[in-house]
Amino acid sequence: MPASTTKPTRIAVLADSDTRWKWGALTAARIAPGPSMEAAAEGSAQVAPVLGGFLLRGRATPTARQLEEVGVRADSLREVTAVEFLRAMAEEEYDIVVLALVGGGVQAVLHGLGRVWQGRERRPVVVTGYVGVVYEKLADGLLLRHGADLVLANSRQDAERFRAVYEGVGADASAVTEVALPFLGGAPHTGGHDPYTVVFAAQPSVPENRKDRTYLLDRLVRHARLHPEREVLLKLRSKPGEHTTHIEELPYQKLAQKLDLPPNFRLVYGHMGEVLDRTDLLVTISSTAALESLHRRIPTVVLTDLGVRETLGNHHFVGSGCLASWDQLDAGHRPTPDREWVARQGVAADGGYDNAFDAARERITELLGRPGGLAPLAPYYTPETAPGYLPGILARHHLGPDGSVLPGAPTADKEPGPVRQIVRRAARGAYRHGVQRVAPVIRRMGEL
Repeated sequence: MPASTTKPTRIAVLADSDTRWKWGALTAARIAPGPSMEAAAEGSAQVAPVLGGFLLRGRATPTARQLEEVGVRADSLREVTAVEFLRAMAEEEYDIVVLALVGGGVQAVLHGLGRVWQGRERRPVVVTGYVGVVYEKLADGLLLRHGADLVLANSRQDAERFRAVYEGVGADASAVTEVALPFLGGAPHTGGHDPYTVVFAAQPSVPENRKDRTYLLDRLVRHARLHPEREVLLKLRSKPGEHTTHIEELPYQKLAQKLDLPPNFRLVYGHMGEVLDRTDLLVTISSTAALESLHRRIPTVVLTDLGVRETLGNHHFVGSGCLASWDQLDAGHRPTPDREWVARQGVAADGGYDNAFDAARERITELLGRPGGLAPLAPYYTPETAPGYLPGILARHHLGPDGSVLPGAPTADKEPGPVRQIVRRAARGAYRHGVQRVAPVIRRMGEL
């Protein structure tokens, strides 16, 4: 077989949290185009893409432990501000840029990239999307992501909703591309483990208040006492002091310290897929873990104890067949998911997942090979369409209304020295302490 002359696809992923890094890096691996048909016919081997990782500096910048738990490796990895990232995109060559950010971050970087790539003959394909279930701020989040070459929708249902929003405001909807969640996988559930294992997938910000979180923890512990033959696990997203995509003000770990826990109850961390390997019943309020579980045909429950409400996100699962209460679970209920609902969520429990990213790969291949290169990025929001909204979004990332860098923006022409690294870590720790410890106290005082 002749040696391959195909160059590897170079992909940059910019992420602002551990979950978005997981989504962005796994998405990058799944959407990377393969060798051309001609190269394949000549016997060229597949060349692995080169992944450049960029972590946006902020309150949720992943820790080393969180990155290790995600289990995704990059060929290079660095922490940057938005301005530093834009400088890298101006100086370095990439084929694809994946923006795994909150909506405002995506919009700011899109405008910044439009500025730094101005006049360039060829530019990378820009891809963005959502980490999981989209159950709030649909129009806001989508319009902030408009302007990317591909806006990935994790299911048929999302693709239809996304196009409807864009078309409804007169924006180009051609970027919407149906895929699936990139982290689905693992062996399907075939029967009970010994011991039978119940897992509650906790979420950092749902529910928010102490009363509801204490209630859920009490019910989980009660289930363990009612079923001593079962192993009951509380799957946690982060350790105290760490942040994920959402702020966790009342960690379950601290609430659990006040309880007399039964011997068959444990708190666990780690990769969700590894926990699902031993799960016989997955319980959650509205975590994306429910979709991972359904993909593997694990009995899955979305709790109704606190109501079915938009603020909880469990309204997304209406029609799924998975809604149930702790009383029902204590009595032995095992839900049966609705097959049509599951199919519309991109879960592909009955096959088809291997081809879920084909359309995205084909679209990217077409864009990369487009004669004359790609047109300039054209977000829906501009200083003309949103003069009272866009400038504030850009300013948060030290960008002006035209996407240029504002005077006084933080720069990093070289790697920070030891003193700067220590100061940066201390500042970030103080900021996280303020967000997680001080701010909730101030809010409670304001409610008195």
